[in-house]
Amino acid sequence: MSLSGGCQCGAVRFRVDGQSNGQGVGRASICHCRMCQKAFAGPFGALVTVKVADLTWTRGAPAHFQSSDQIRRGFCATCGTPLTFDWSADRIDLAVFAFDAPSAVAPVVQLARESRAPWIDHVADLPVRPSAGPPSEITSRQHPDRDT
Repeated sequence: MSLSGGCQCGAVRFRVDGQSNGQGVGRASICHCRMCQKAFAGPFGALVTVKVADLTWTRGAPAHFQSSDQIRRGFCATCGTPLTFDWSADRIDLAVFAFDAPSAVAPVVQLARESRAPWIDHVADLPVRPSAGPPSEITSRQHPDRDT
């Protein structure tokens, strides 16, 4: 099985080829630590572990920021999309929502829950405003969720 993904502008694309679990990926997690909150500019980082040997950069490559003495984070230098959490010589974490089909990579565990935003537990209870879709005067420059 193979899963693909990439950044918002399409300058960096990747493919993960099947791993032993048949899904092409390892354990997916949600990390609430402050470094992930800052790196993703959101309430958490959603990441999935893959074997470096199963990862191919099919277009471009990430730029990097050494966020700590042990962690290097990859991102698209053109559009800024967070892509990787480098922590091991043989494994790397990829951003779940950088995958073309992020619903295929469901998190199974939360990390650093003590740092979570207190309101995160109630997000599902917030009122929902229906989407009217993008205004017709906006032309999206986002790369499609597929290799072209």
